[in-house]
Amino acid sequence: MAWFRVQLSEAEQAIVKEERECHPNPAVRRRMLALWLLHCDVTRQKAATIVGVGRATVERWVAAYRDGGLDALRRWEVQGPESDLAAYREQIIEMFTEQPARTVAEAAERIYQKTGVRRGLTQTRKFLKDLGLKWQRMRAIPVPPKKVWRNTSSSRSYSLSRN
Repeated sequence: MAWFRVQLSEAEQAIVKEERECHPNPAVRRRMLALWLLHCDVTRQKAATIVGVGRATVERWVAAYRDGGLDALRRWEVQGPESDLAAYREQIIEMFTEQPARTVAEAAERIYQKTGVRRGLTQTRKFLKDLGLKWQRMRAIPVPPKKVWRNTSSSRSYSLSRN
């Protein structure tokens, strides 16, 4: 196969100049930078070094540009694995809005009883946070102290003073 030389049109140059700095996805910005460097006659190896990827990655980007243009370089379809708990999202949200858990350990145990999926404390905390549930600190309602305390073992009385 012949070596593909990257030559951008005037319109493509304007798009690449803009997107290599302002695109919201940093991976697409790196791709645009590599494409710009190749347009400026930098070798593929040198462009890979500057961008911080391997030469084979730059080759894949060039092939994608050759086959699909700039739209092929803008495409970002990477997705991570989905949690086993994803199927139970609505049930878990309903369960914790009806009766909140006091601790992460309690939440993890209740999720295990409901779904049969056991997760560690950190994973449980992250999953609940991703669902939009927040941890709230619950404290006892303060009760005013008694003014005089009597000790039954001796006849002394202790009074509390307010500062």
